Amino acid sequence: MDDGQPDITKVVNLTRRKGTGPVRVQRPVYVDSLTPCNAACPAGENIQAWLALAQSGRLKEAWERLVADNPFPSVHGRVCYHPCESNCNRRELDGAVRIHAVERFLGDRALRDGWRLSVAAQPSGKRVLIVGAGPAGLSAAYHLRRLGHEVEIHDAGPLPGGMLHFGIPAYRLPRADLIAEISRIEDLGVRLILNHKVEDVLQEQAAGGFDAVFIAIGAHLAKHVEIPARDAVKVLDAVSLLSDVATGTHPVLGRRVVIYGGGNTAMDAARTVKRLGATETLIVYRRDQVHMTATEFETDEASAEGIKIKWLRSIKAIHGDDLTVEVMKLDENGRPQPTGQVETLQADAVVLAVGQDADSGFLDKIAEIQHEPDGTVVVTPNMMTGRQGIFAGGDMVASERTVTTAVGHGKKAARHIDAWLRATVYESPPKHPIVDFGMLNLPIFSDVLPCNQRELPIDERTTGFEEVVAGFDEPQALHEAKRCFSCGNCFECDNCFAACPNDAIIKSGPGLGYRIDFGACTGCATCVDQCPCHAMEIIEEPA
Repeated sequence: MDDGQPDITKVVNLTRRKGTGPVRVQRPVYVDSLTPCNAACPAGENIQAWLALAQSGRLKEAWERLVADNPFPSVHGRVCYHPCESNCNRRELDGAVRIHAVERFLGDRALRDGWRLSVAAQPSGKRVLIVGAGPAGLSAAYHLRRLGHEVEIHDAGPLPGGMLHFGIPAYRLPRADLIAEISRIEDLGVRLILNHKVEDVLQEQAAGGFDAVFIAIGAHLAKHVEIPARDAVKVLDAVSLLSDVATGTHPVLGRRVVIYGGGNTAMDAARTVKRLGATETLIVYRRDQVHMTATEFETDEASAEGIKIKWLRSIKAIHGDDLTVEVMKLDENGRPQPTGQVETLQADAVVLAVGQDADSGFLDKIAEIQHEPDGTVVVTPNMMTGRQGIFAGGDMVASERTVTTAVGHGKKAARHIDAWLRATVYESPPKHPIVDFGMLNLPIFSDVLPCNQRELPIDERTTGFEEVVAGFDEPQALHEAKRCFSCGNCFECDNCFAACPNDAIIKSGPGLGYRIDFGACTGCATCVDQCPCHAMEIIEEPA
């Protein structure tokens, strides 16, 4: 008999199910969250997006998505210190996705198969001058050209690439791959003028009829360190050494070489002099290993090649081939302090790798542009200097000095320059919350270990400048791409569709995700619990 009252048994059954009752009080929603790899990438790549395309075998589309943000995947797959992998959620399970190796594979495949870039934007009629053909300048040129502007790069060097060409040894970055990716930018219509040092920016701007300028000359001046010397051994700076070797000049350094410094440049210099014939290569560093600025894998590779490191030592004087070094200790803030205890080392040459400064003195003629004591230029959030229409980035501004950061600066500057040329303001879209490992609902499965890149045998490395680390083949790249969890982004795994007890999840079609039939949904949250990548959340039912 139906007396109009609710069926008590049915109500009890509903209220026993999480989040449900006679009236739905909560509902599931699909969300787009920020993957930790994307959040950590200084170049602003949408890593999850191009990995998703790669894992489905759509390699050219994956490359096109990648180069929408970064025109140098072949280069970056080799030289980037991949902070994306340090933040990858998969590292908590069985090892981070080898993102850099998949990126390199896509970059190398594009070069092998001749994939080309294109300019879709209509010509703007605006001209932009870029000073410096390093990673920041080339990146800005690339993005500005694709936005429809005419771009001209002026560089003092004989070859493009900046520190990519003159600061990174060939065993890490073969020059053919670098030049090929730069040539692809030139093919877009970017004009590159080499052996042309800009002395007067305003005169250069006026003569060329440029509507805006981007300064990106990099940090090529080696920092000076005072070391008393008498009848000293050969002393040179690491920047000059690496540049000379890159251009084919191999200085004679002798058998025993000491490198003074603890950054990545020191590691590159040490490994380079080993290849130049030094039999005893020693790095002297003022701090300990914990405070070393070089990345761990750079230090490990140097150690594997026989480079030794003397920690907590400071060079105080050089007398002939004797180096007087003082033992240091770290204070409570991690700063090295002298102990008064000294030792003596022998060396035929000393290479100073204590940092670089930007040579920004040529901008002193422009009164509106302000400088920091280290030579960097003061810029506003839109990367413009105090002079309207003149922007700066890369090593020219205060920031982390890496290739990837410089490329990110180039993209950022291009967007702001484009907006300024069009009398608008570029505003970055708001960022979604980052998904951490604890937010994932991973199924139980066997570990799928990462692929390892082949490396040149140790005994073959120091006899020349052949590339040490090999790239992935296609099966390895696909395997690695498929290890991505797609954190915070739906990849249409159908878990929600299969789990819903009320058939409330509706497929929208391949690549279009799902929608929810709220006429059938009870708010039980089963779909949310079954979503492995946290692409769904449960929210309070709207009033």
